[in-house]
Amino acid sequence: MVNSEKLAKLREKYGNAKGGDMFDPHFKEVAETQFSATGERKWPFAGVPTFLDAPFAPDAAKTNFDGIDVALVGVPMDLGVTNRAGARLGPRAVRNIERIGPYEHVLRMVPGAHCSVADIGDVPFRSRFSLEKCHEDIEEYFTKIVDAGVIPIAIGGDHSITYSIQRAVGKDRPVGMIHLDAHCDTSGEYEGAKFHHGGPFRQSVMDGVLDPERTIQIGIRGGAEYLWEFSYDSGMTVIHAEEVPQMGVEAVIAKAREVIGDGPVYLSFDVDCLDPSFAPGTGTPEIGGLTSREALAILRGLKGLDFVGADVVEVAPQYDATTNTAHAGAQILFEELCLVTDALKRRKGGA
Repeated sequence: MVNSEKLAKLREKYGNAKGGDMFDPHFKEVAETQFSATGERKWPFAGVPTFLDAPFAPDAAKTNFDGIDVALVGVPMDLGVTNRAGARLGPRAVRNIERIGPYEHVLRMVPGAHCSVADIGDVPFRSRFSLEKCHEDIEEYFTKIVDAGVIPIAIGGDHSITYSIQRAVGKDRPVGMIHLDAHCDTSGEYEGAKFHHGGPFRQSVMDGVLDPERTIQIGIRGGAEYLWEFSYDSGMTVIHAEEVPQMGVEAVIAKAREVIGDGPVYLSFDVDCLDPSFAPGTGTPEIGGLTSREALAILRGLKGLDFVGADVVEVAPQYDATTNTAHAGAQILFEELCLVTDALKRRKGGA
């Protein structure tokens, strides 16, 4: 039976309220960032798509990224793949995903309200044919971003891009890393090339920009295990995919926080960390991966760490007619933005 007294109170409070009228102070704060004074908000399917609907600033480099705290950067390059190509189309696919954010309900955050975020376009590559030149261009561009005091979040592209990004982010001191992936990506040179997506983190360690003892790799699985000797020999912590449900998400988070400690950390997320049932659109899928819920829970448990950069890589949309992989990539990007925003607030003395 309906409680008539409660119903009367609800009618009094909400009877004439519009969609943007919120009474809870926290929800009201969120709504005020989305609704105009007349109660309208942007149509999610209209306008030019950008990462997370962030303002588009393709000429930001010309002004030394003035006024930007976090730069979302497309890296449409996949010349380093060892299997199925196509991750060069990842940035465009992620841009086309709508309705991600603005509110993170678990972390209770609206990142766009606490820092200046912009989609600054894609890395300006000189050649679509030269892997070596592409990596030179990535390092040069991300060095400019880092030197301007801006935190970069990259959207790839294949996983080889992370090596050159870390060369920029870790040039003044080695960083730690939280790495979610199906593969450790610490193998050596193949066929005369070291810039492939199976070995970026061996190169980062050898170049002194990544601290292996402050590195944890989560979700690892598949027949390439024998290639990852360097991870173990260098002191990286490896958590295989089958260990995640055995340990439990909370224990995985605790281990990651223990490994990373208080120093600067880079977050790298390969979508093949997820089981192909959640993210089939990737170059090297491996069954038995993390669920999207597990991945989100792990990321949310990392709030409070000192993030200095992040990426989402290996979205290859042509292998997924549903767009689910790009959707997962966009949501992971939003979670990374929340974590980076929290780190920025803490550096500035905020709560």
